[in-house]
Amino acid sequence: MEDHRKYLKPEVISRLQPFNLKARLVVEGFITGLHKSPYHGFSVEFAEHRQYMPGDDLKHIDWKIYGRTNRHYVKQYEEETNLKCTLIVDSSASMKYASPGNISKFEYASYLAGALAYLMTKQQDAVGLATYDSEVRTYMPPRSRGSFIQEILRTLDNTTPSNETGTAQALDRLAERISRRGLIIIISDFFDDTASILAALKHFRHKKHEVIAFQVLDPRELDFNFGSDAIFKDLETAEEMTTQPFQIQQAYIETMAAFTEELKRECRTRSIDYMLLNTSEPFDKAMVHYLSRRQRIGG
Repeated sequence: MEDHRKYLKPEVISRLQPFNLKARLVVEGFITGLHKSPYHGFSVEFAEHRQYMPGDDLKHIDWKIYGRTNRHYVKQYEEETNLKCTLIVDSSASMKYASPGNISKFEYASYLAGALAYLMTKQQDAVGLATYDSEVRTYMPPRSRGSFIQEILRTLDNTTPSNETGTAQALDRLAERISRRGLIIIISDFFDDTASILAALKHFRHKKHEVIAFQVLDPRELDFNFGSDAIFKDLETAEEMTTQPFQIQQAYIETMAAFTEELKRECRTRSIDYMLLNTSEPFDKAMVHYLSRRQRIGG
């Protein structure tokens, strides 16, 4: 089994099978809460070639390929789908963090992105992927063909978190780059200046995208339960500091709670769906909980 297949284990797929991820807001070609017919007719977006078969329309034969190979191939086009979804995954250095007994935030985000890509593909919607650290590192525009999910999973598997965080800057650049309105799903720890992050999220909303923000945090980042003595190392600067965590634990917990609460509150005011995810909780369980709640309230 190829490594990237780990992102779609059969037991996870079976749990996600009953769900759909629909847009709540009106986005281009998509009506709130309803899928119309999966296809709107013939699209102009070229997907791939296949060998000519009797009955194919001759106007779709690629004569340039015939000139090179003396064989007939026809151009295949992607049908337009109701929804274009872009998964944006944070691959900055802070996403490498994993406390003992837990997977890294980036690995957790990758499993989540794989499951979401599967859901969109199952719905015959288009899905794409972007990864970033301080810059946009990968951008794969949404495609609706079934085989494209393998490219998404392979890209996630080949991505290693690195460099400093630049969430706000990268999101701003992606907001400028993604022109057609659709569903934007951002998976990040959002460790950046809060005001700048909120401004970047607002940028997507200004472009009429629907936005879902998944904040992925390690349990130790939430409870600061490191015991009596610990050495802390900055994953981006490699700077180390020795301290007694219990002395600052309460202040830390309050600061982190204020950070996540502000993010949640400000997302709500901008009609952005927000969910905090803890890497100690199985991601598929968190997904089922989120999708169940979203379906109950009509999205």
